[in-house]
Amino acid sequence: MRTADKVIITTAVTGSVNVPSQSPHLPLSADEVADAALEAVEAGSAVVHLHARQPDGRPTPDPDVFEKIVGRITAQTDAVINITTGGASSMTMDERLAAALRLRPELASLNMGSMNFVYSGIADKVTEWKHDWERPYVLNTYSHPFVNTFDAIEHTLRTLGASGTRFEYECYDIGHLYSLAHFVEKGLARPPLLIQGVFGVLGGIGADHANLEHMVRIADKLFGEDYLFSAFAAGRDQMRFGTHSVWLGGHVRVGLEDSLWIGRGRLAESNAQQVRKIRAIVEDLGRPVATPAEARAMLALRGRGA
Repeated sequence: MRTADKVIITTAVTGSVNVPSQSPHLPLSADEVADAALEAVEAGSAVVHLHARQPDGRPTPDPDVFEKIVGRITAQTDAVINITTGGASSMTMDERLAAALRLRPELASLNMGSMNFVYSGIADKVTEWKHDWERPYVLNTYSHPFVNTFDAIEHTLRTLGASGTRFEYECYDIGHLYSLAHFVEKGLARPPLLIQGVFGVLGGIGADHANLEHMVRIADKLFGEDYLFSAFAAGRDQMRFGTHSVWLGGHVRVGLEDSLWIGRGRLAESNAQQVRKIRAIVEDLGRPVATPAEARAMLALRGRGA
């Protein structure tokens, strides 16, 4: 792992998993997502990872919505913009790539394989639904996998890579590291690699701290000093896994995409609240947080306007 004194905090602002009925604090409209991102940057986040939604909370791949979000963020901050290519399992590949192809972000997320990505359990916990689309949407994940084939990954690397976009490689299991190594060998994934270890999603690797350390060991074996590591766990384990990643010399991702909570039984009121909490932990461990400019240098990004 390539270690650094300073920690890059990424905030995943809204995602496509959680639904409005779970929390009144989940950003939905373009303005709400932009406001949440701006607050997270002010709190110490160097990178904002973006999905888009319709005003009723339904995930959307619409580049026009992304453009409105990104325009407001870039007008007021120098934060690194990271646009999803994952979107939602119900979206086509063309839909998932549309916003990143138009906006040419410095970073884009890239899921390193097809997988069962199941969050149908949300339906067991919600007792009152705000919108008709929500329950069928989450239940559909029990029978429909998220598809990201090798040809889709290669297409993403070639098309977005040609415009200078680099990638947050989302690894939901150990096999995804070997998939990434394949694309490194082909010369399509270029160091320094940002590997985002994802834990606790049903269908992927579990939120067991031994799994986090195992992922780092295998990544060290495959990539040596050619990668930076960041980690998060879905739901209640979010802060513990972020802390563990930082303790190992890595970086961290928080945000309401990954967890709606700030503590046991306490909904987070904002993304910024989570950023402030993890920032305090990071600094208590003796590692300052990175600015957007410092994150760009560590990740070898092309810079704004390039």
